[in-house]
Amino acid sequence: MAFLGPDEWQAVALSLKVACLAVAASLPFGLAVAMLLARGRFPGRQILNGIVHLPLILPPVVTGYVLLLGFGRRGPIGEFLENTFGVVLAFRWTGAALAAAIMAFPLMVRAMRLAIETVDPGLEEAAATLGASRLRVFLTVTLPLILPGVLAGAILAFAKAMGEFGATITFVSNIPGETRTVPSAIYAFLQVPGGEASALRLVIVSVVIAMAALLVSEVMARRVAARVAGR
Repeated sequence: MAFLGPDEWQAVALSLKVACLAVAASLPFGLAVAMLLARGRFPGRQILNGIVHLPLILPPVVTGYVLLLGFGRRGPIGEFLENTFGVVLAFRWTGAALAAAIMAFPLMVRAMRLAIETVDPGLEEAAATLGASRLRVFLTVTLPLILPGVLAGAILAFAKAMGEFGATITFVSNIPGETRTVPSAIYAFLQVPGGEASALRLVIVSVVIAMAALLVSEVMARRVAARVAGR
């Protein structure tokens, strides 16, 4: 990518890797939570909904600090992971993926939940009366119907993960080649004389990626709306 210098391209490549891992790792959990919130009727449902959306309300730095307390090398979860599996998340790019996944999780769940709520339960009940198991009903009826919403949620989460800064820099710092994603690189370039041009190039790349993700997400959302209108 001749438009970018080596350091800039390194930040873009790392951001793409972090965002892809964040989405891939959180997608199954996001779908499960969306199903619970859309279909579940259980005590504490609103509390779960509040916890899921908490990263949207809290300052990102607070989320990053909580991650550092829990997943840091001296935190209860981080110490367990390091001693048991040799996995270290704090100040690693995998930790950046964790922070990005948590910050993007509410957007993913909300898009999936809205799609699930548009599915006619009668279609699933009809499949069940024909002898299909719950898993088969989900795979052959529910999932194809909510797929645009699932993809929209994944794309929005990807865009959010690409732009995550506050929680990431608090949890994993700003280490070149390890945790310096695009937002962190922009911040770093703006702190040094003559870094404005590099920062501007990364801003342009960020805007292009974000706009592309939003456009694709909008297309998916319209497909869900069209299906609802056609019922």
